[in-house]
Amino acid sequence: MKTCQPLPLTIAPTLPTLAAPYDYDAALRACARGEQQALHGLYQQESRYLLGVALRIVRQRALAEDVLHDAFLNIWRRAGSFDATRGSGKGWIYVVVRHQALNVARARAHEVSADEDTVETLLQQRHGDDATDAYALQANMGKLHDCLGHLDEAKRNSILYAYVDGCSHSEIAQRLQAPLGSVKAWVKRGLAALRECMG
Repeated sequence: MKTCQPLPLTIAPTLPTLAAPYDYDAALRACARGEQQALHGLYQQESRYLLGVALRIVRQRALAEDVLHDAFLNIWRRAGSFDATRGSGKGWIYVVVRHQALNVARARAHEVSADEDTVETLLQQRHGDDATDAYALQANMGKLHDCLGHLDEAKRNSILYAYVDGCSHSEIAQRLQAPLGSVKAWVKRGLAALRECMG
């Protein structure tokens, strides 16, 4: 029967070396200088996660891919406006993608498929209602602004992050550095207060 032989003392197990963390700020500065390889590096580093962010908002893979493409064009064009004193480079690119996705989602929400006669009828009705609608919209926006002003900061920020930036409850919790349960409660209570105020 063979017995296990101990390893020679000169052989020591080697630990894998940890890769240096990716420097998003430096990549954005390089993009601002026109270095295309830096944009490629950002894409390689984050595209699969950013696609997930876009997909959560627009709900269609092909559309999310278009959002990601357009967002990276915006990142390339606007990299010079990134200011590291106002936040991290990684956070900045996520904001660019989220805003692009929200813009697409809002635009699609206003799309209506209809035949020419229906479109013509809607345009005629709309033309007659423009003054009334504009006044009502302005009044409602002013009231919403006032009602938001009456909320405490945590509730107001939670609602704005959720409904303007399109953040999930866990993303809001990270931004506010607050427990997830608190964020859910703030959104729920804040919306109830807004409904009552807008009454």
